[in-house]
Amino acid sequence: MAVKVRIPTPLRRITANQGEVDAEGATIGGLIEDLEKKYPGLKERLCDETGAIRRFVNIYINEEDIRFMQGKDTSVKDGDEISIIPAIAGGSEV
Repeated sequence: MAVKVRIPTPLRRITANQGEVDAEGATIGGLIEDLEKKYPGLKERLCDETGAIRRFVNIYINEEDIRFMQGKDTSVKDGDEISIIPAIAGGSEV
């Protein structure tokens, strides 16, 4: 079962500049492991040293934030679309 994973611009150097890649797994955690096998170094940018998804990384499955689902244990099925979106912070001084 393969799904499409959208890769944000800052991580595309790891995926040979591909903006969308295929990955397999029954859960988001499984997808991350598969992505790491195919694109070494990607997992450390998505997960911290304990294996938890980093706070500044947002992952969506079919436009729903996995933080409001089961996190890394969220099930993935054929045809789902996964988006990895780094959080953006900032502001302006007035």
